[in-house]
Amino acid sequence: MYCDFLSVTYSESLATVYVDALCKELVLKSDGADRLETVYIGGGTPSMLSEECFIKLFQFMKRHFSFSSRPEITVEINPGTLDRSKSDMLRALGINRISIGAQSFDDGELASLGRSHRSSDTLTAINLLRASGFENISIDLIYGIPMQTLRGWKKTIAKTTELSLSHVSAYELTPAMNTKLYDHIKANLIALPDEQNILDMYHYTIERLTASRFQHYEISNFAMPDFRCAHNLNYWDRGQYAGIGAGAHSFLSGTRFKNTDNIRSYITCITSGTIPQSESAELNKSEHIKEHIFLGLRKREGLNIRGINLSDYPVVEACSEFFDSGFMEMDMDSIRLTGKGLPVANTIIVRIIEKLDLG
Repeated sequence: MYCDFLSVTYSESLATVYVDALCKELVLKSDGADRLETVYIGGGTPSMLSEECFIKLFQFMKRHFSFSSRPEITVEINPGTLDRSKSDMLRALGINRISIGAQSFDDGELASLGRSHRSSDTLTAINLLRASGFENISIDLIYGIPMQTLRGWKKTIAKTTELSLSHVSAYELTPAMNTKLYDHIKANLIALPDEQNILDMYHYTIERLTASRFQHYEISNFAMPDFRCAHNLNYWDRGQYAGIGAGAHSFLSGTRFKNTDNIRSYITCITSGTIPQSESAELNKSEHIKEHIFLGLRKREGLNIRGINLSDYPVVEACSEFFDSGFMEMDMDSIRLTGKGLPVANTIIVRIIEKLDLG
């Protein structure tokens, strides 16, 4: 494992009870809202769920909620967990976007990440989805994998551009604590590529994908025209969203919540009619501004300085050193990172927040 998403050993009986709990939480968190703009089922391997579980969940949503005229409904899948029957079923339920955890098209790199699938499984999954009528297919890729070279990454990007995908997410590997990969790196059993190699991989990704008509609309995300991920844009724009399930995060009425990570505690609480929040934080004004800055600057269009009240916070002045050094640019409405600034976005954002004394 290289990430720290909540995960448990799959059990059909547990999955059935868990889906029942998801349906109950949907009602508990609806708070009178009955319209869904986007649905995103992910954060693990939801494609392992049985067809019966998927059908139960979506039939419940259709009974209790209406959908917008053009909803975006995404399901994440891991290659190797999809067959034609499940692919057809997902499409029949109204799911119109699939995100595939491909990570790489090099089998050695997949093995170093502890992935159980091979690159051929990703290609098979894409073919199955297209045969079922899916047009909006996204893949996740990871660069900076142990022992990865720029030459190897170029091959993964070349294969990606051949597949006529609608969306690509390319993330730098950040090994999470308490994972096997993190422990092996810490013990010097495996080594990550050096900083210059990682930087070269990122710049090459932007160069090749944009040359293939993908729009680079967020630090790590690329989309064909009209295929930007609406669900994630809502998150980056600080729109409201309700997270359903164990470990899920929500942002509602200016407050952030997180459900318990313990799946059995989650089920017990939901069954008794209680939302099992493990964290809750009502944001103050400075925290709202801080979020506007670090989420807004992730987008290539940048931070809309007219869209938020900055009267108490000299954001433009705080960015002046980065304008002068070419890391940022500004027009009448927005501040944004330049190509030079993107690879060091986190450092720049932290510096701006420090200068504004936002904590």
